[in-house]
Amino acid sequence: MKTILTALLMGLFFLVACNNSESNSQADAPPTEEPSEMATEATPPEDEAKSKRPSPPRTASGAIGEMIVEVNYSSPSVKGRKIWGGLVPNGEVWRTGANEATTISFSKTVLVEGKKLAAGKYSLFTIPNEGKWTVIFNTVADQWGAYEYDKTKDALRVEVIPQPLDELVEMLEFAVADGKVTLRWEKLAVPISVAPAG
Repeated sequence: MKTILTALLMGLFFLVACNNSESNSQADAPPTEEPSEMATEATPPEDEAKSKRPSPPRTASGAIGEMIVEVNYSSPSVKGRKIWGGLVPNGEVWRTGANEATTISFSKTVLVEGKKLAAGKYSLFTIPNEGKWTVIFNTVADQWGAYEYDKTKDALRVEVIPQPLDELVEMLEFAVADGKVTLRWEKLAVPISVAPAG
């Protein structure tokens, strides 16, 4: 009887020891993730990354008559800096925003400051000067800044008169309303007259 009891206890001890060994090896193993869980931790999409830039992307759009106008731009901040004649030099081509060149699209042929421009998408460049700005619609719509700006690709150039603002506009903004596309930044507004070509 003593032999049977000893054998039984040894068997029980052996079973418990083996079971603990398996539990410990599973506890020490790194947790596994399902493939679908790993996919959610991928690099953020390009748009999400752009929205985290110091000059985030913005869109201004609206209808002028039956025509849709859309402006896509990056919106820099004043941050206490001298903007006109400082950060943005006078007399030089400017991307009219930050990062990629600002683009503007028209769903129909348009009159910009009374001059005809075909429907389509354009880079929107400007040449700021005291008292008068040149606004440029360039046919190369997708480019970074004004570094590769090519004057021979201009579809239209017009001149506009900037207007002073009473209050500071910290982040550059565009608005499409009342027959105008208007840039506002710092203490300056630059209205561009836009109308359907008929």
